[in-house]
Amino acid sequence: MDANELKYLELLSQSFPSAAKARAEIINLNAILNLPKATEVFASDVHGEYEAFVHLLRNGSGGVKIRIEETFGNDLSDKEKSALATLIYYPKEKMELVLPQVDDKSAWYAETIIRLVHVCKVSAGKYTRSKVRKALPKDYAYIIEELMTESNLAVDKKAYYSAIIDAVIRTGCSEELIVAMCALIKQLSIDHLHLVGDVYDRGPAPHLIMDTLMRFHSLDIQWGNHDIVWMGAALGQRGCIAHVVRNCARYGNLSVLEDAYGINILPLAQFALDAYADDPCVAFGLKGNPQLTPSDYELNVKIQKAMAILQFKVEAQIIDDNPSFEMEERKLLDKIDYDKGTVVVDGAEYELTDKVFPTIDPNDPFKLTPEEEEVMTRLEQSFIGSEKLQRHMRLFLDHGSLYKVANGNLLFHAGVPLNADGSLMEVDVFGGKYKGKELYDVLESYVRAGYNSTSPVMRKRGSDIMWWMWLAPGSPLFAKSKMATFELYLIAEKEARKEVKNPFYTFLENEDVMGNIFKDFGMDPAASRIVCGHVPVKVKDGEDPVKCNGRVLTIDGGFSKAYQTTTGIAGYTLISNSHGFVLATHEPLESIQAAVENEIDIHSKGRAIAHMDRRMLVADTDTGAKLKEQISDLERLLDAFERGVVAER
Repeated sequence: MDANELKYLELLSQSFPSAAKARAEIINLNAILNLPKATEVFASDVHGEYEAFVHLLRNGSGGVKIRIEETFGNDLSDKEKSALATLIYYPKEKMELVLPQVDDKSAWYAETIIRLVHVCKVSAGKYTRSKVRKALPKDYAYIIEELMTESNLAVDKKAYYSAIIDAVIRTGCSEELIVAMCALIKQLSIDHLHLVGDVYDRGPAPHLIMDTLMRFHSLDIQWGNHDIVWMGAALGQRGCIAHVVRNCARYGNLSVLEDAYGINILPLAQFALDAYADDPCVAFGLKGNPQLTPSDYELNVKIQKAMAILQFKVEAQIIDDNPSFEMEERKLLDKIDYDKGTVVVDGAEYELTDKVFPTIDPNDPFKLTPEEEEVMTRLEQSFIGSEKLQRHMRLFLDHGSLYKVANGNLLFHAGVPLNADGSLMEVDVFGGKYKGKELYDVLESYVRAGYNSTSPVMRKRGSDIMWWMWLAPGSPLFAKSKMATFELYLIAEKEARKEVKNPFYTFLENEDVMGNIFKDFGMDPAASRIVCGHVPVKVKDGEDPVKCNGRVLTIDGGFSKAYQTTTGIAGYTLISNSHGFVLATHEPLESIQAAVENEIDIHSKGRAIAHMDRRMLVADTDTGAKLKEQISDLERLLDAFERGVVAER
């Protein structure tokens, strides 16, 4: 035995000081390896749609109803099972509605607690007792654990269990216990959540989604382009700030900035109303139906235009500061003929849809006016100074990454940049050339440097690269030829507005090209899958999210209401459990209030993507691989104990 091995085993013996302790842990880990694989849920592109997203978390993407059905079968009516499911999803809200109509509350409490105990026991079936114990709500852990160990064989203990329930009711903590048990069932229904990008933009409540994710027991996040631009904005990156504010105004969601994050937009509002006072802002109508008063609608329109012009100006400065970005062609304010009201884009001249530019000097079009400079300075200060925004971005850093490999699944938001022939596209990042996995890795290192580096140069590079990742053709988070914001506002012709997707999307059915991507990430092409989002799947037009014989799953199904007319559905979730993969297609949720009052669940259709010939066990997962390594280490320690090489303590 070499010195390093001996040193390692001596350190390990501090945790397992005797042969008996080592044997016990080996037995425990071997038992865990033979448990069924727990449930993972994958979702993407939730875009601020808090109510729909949180409902799917609460119903375990359909898992809670399955547990109820397994528990009660025909013993309860469909109405009783729906009522129980709604209670589990929204226990406080449902009890507020139900209890005033109940004559015998004690009997209702007792019956409900017993039913929840049964669902808890079924939900806990695939977990170790230790893991379930750790998931128990602290204040009621003892009570719930005792009730869950109830057995019909132990007839002499029926009085004991009845006494527990009677005492709970008598001491007035029934409702708190019910809430705690419902929380346990929901936690056991989703063992781990993978969120494949785009929490932010479009919908009204991304901050509430982030609050929910901060409390979620186990998750990872792959950053989307709409997330990375908020991460850059939180660092004060001007191009990112301009997009974030403009987009909030475009969807009538300025309250996300003001009310959720305490960002002061009053200077901006006053500037927009003054600078564009007599401007109808004809090209800057709002998206969707944000239900604003006429005056608020007008304010959002003017702020949107003010920030669009600011965006075009500050982006030019970023492009000049970073010649390696190779985005000179996206500087367009100097391509406008302000007398004719036309602009030249990609060699073609187009008439502008809006020709009123009171803050642009045609002789120096990218220069900010003093008032615009003041607005941007104040916004920078507000974004950097928002404690809640910084906390939410820290969640992205702590639980997020550009990609993740998990149980044979390669997770990323958009796509791996490819050349027209399907080979990996080489991208310039501050003078270095990278492609495939290397590109992802170097970009993530710059993002983290933007937040954590002590070097001002690296921090600036990090914040600027976040803007680049938001909209550059070489960005794996964007993967299109251009971000046509200017054209979408100011040019009517569709050919000018076209954003051409990276060839990655044309090769989604090509097993050889996808196989090369798997190999580049160190994965087995025959046993791996890509799970991504970013581009909405047009289900209503017959597009299939399952591609490349099931090796690629594109799961942006339109959580965002703004995209539901495009997709024809209201989102996907992908469920991976011990039996295989199921892709759930969801219909719109009317509202949480309707779900509680009318016991209306999200209607979902499940489609089996892969069914295992045998039930998948923990031993077949990444966790299982780690446990096997631990078992091997412990077996070496046990051998060292038995040979006297390492002394038992």
